[in-house]
Amino acid sequence: MRRWTPCACRCASARRRFYCIYRRSHKEAPARAEEIHHAEEEGVEFHWLTHPVAILDDGSGNVKGMRCVRMELGEPDSSGRRRPVPVPGSEFDFECDLVVYAIGTNANPIMGQTSKLRLNKWGYIDTDASLATSMAGIFAGGDIVTGAATVIEAMGAGRRAAAGMKAYLGIREGGRPYRTAGETLFGIDAGERNFARIRA
Repeated sequence: MRRWTPCACRCASARRRFYCIYRRSHKEAPARAEEIHHAEEEGVEFHWLTHPVAILDDGSGNVKGMRCVRMELGEPDSSGRRRPVPVPGSEFDFECDLVVYAIGTNANPIMGQTSKLRLNKWGYIDTDASLATSMAGIFAGGDIVTGAATVIEAMGAGRRAAAGMKAYLGIREGGRPYRTAGETLFGIDAGERNFARIRA
C-alpha cells in the first residue's frame, strides 16, 4: 500500500486556507527549497512531522476532517532520509473540507502484469541507450524510465527517443531539422514521408 506523502487539504472557513501535511520534517521533504518557499509565499501552511491516518466524514459522504498522528524521526531508511516514527498517544483531528492526495511517483505495478515490457528492479520500463524497450518498435522516456526527474530531463528523453525511432524506421538523419521550402520535415526528406522500412 502506498503511503500518503504528502497530503494537502483545504480547511473549511469563510476564507479558504490551504495546508500541506507531511510525515517527515522540512529537511527531508522531496520538494525543492524554492517550491516550498513559493508555496509559503502563496499562503500554504506546512504541518511537518504529521501523518494522516484516516479521512473523517460528516455522515453524508462529505469530508469533514482528517485524523492525524504526530511523528518523530528515527533511523535513516533505504533512501537515506530518517524514517518517521509515530509518537504514541499523539492522534488528533484536523478540520478540513477537501483533501488532495499526493502519494508519490512510483510506477503502476499493473504495467508488468498487462504488457510484455521488460521492467527493471524498481518497476520502471527498461530501455537501451536509444530508449527502445524490450518490445520491437516501442520507445519510452521520462519518469516511467528514470523515476522522478525534471521536465528538462523528460524533454531530453523525448529527443533521444525520437532519434531512436528514426533509426528503427531506417530514416536517415537530415541536415535540416524543420521544414525548409517543402524539402524536409523534421529531417525526413519529402520522398521518404509516409513510408517506413519494413524489417523481416
